[in-house]
Amino acid sequence: MFGIHDLALFVVSGLLLNIMPGPDSLLIMTRSATQGWRAGVAAALGIGAGVFVHVFAAALGLSAVLATSATAFTVVKLAGAAYILYMAAGLLMSKKRDDAAVRVALPALPYRKIFAQGFLTNVLNPKVAVFFLAFVPQFISVDAPNKALAFILLGCIFNINGTLWTTGLALFTAKASQRVKLDPSLSLWLNRATGGLFVWLGVKLALAKQH
Repeated sequence: MFGIHDLALFVVSGLLLNIMPGPDSLLIMTRSATQGWRAGVAAALGIGAGVFVHVFAAALGLSAVLATSATAFTVVKLAGAAYILYMAAGLLMSKKRDDAAVRVALPALPYRKIFAQGFLTNVLNPKVAVFFLAFVPQFISVDAPNKALAFILLGCIFNINGTLWTTGLALFTAKASQRVKLDPSLSLWLNRATGGLFVWLGVKLALAKQH
């Protein structure tokens, strides 16, 4: 159908790739644990929206620029790394609240801003574009009648499955954080540890090579 082959293998591979921990999972879990499941879902939806940008851009051939132009790749890569480091700074500077009813966490944000965080962490990550260009075409036949349509269809399947996973992750994290009450000092250090991991991810992205 549409020149797509091994669809079941694509779905399983995509799910395994989505389950692998990364900055998306960290953002969702942090927001769910500190602000509730709605905040985590907002982050998940933002991430999904950002991935859709890469899917359609790659299908139209726009993302090929990131794979062939060192300058374009470097500019977008550094912008993405800077944004991840910006979020890391917020985590590292989190403070312990005096209010015992409120767990130590990032300051509460409007859901639209959390959505924007998830969106930008993906749109500003050129590795996502390169990933789609490298992974998705493996499941499209050389003689496919409409390669762009096949690419969009596979990209949508991958992203919808990923969004379902991240939404479930948001719900699970929020539920777990309600049952497991952490000491404020421990919560504070967990936030800082997560911030440190974000620093590592941002530096790793900044140092990523095009090929």
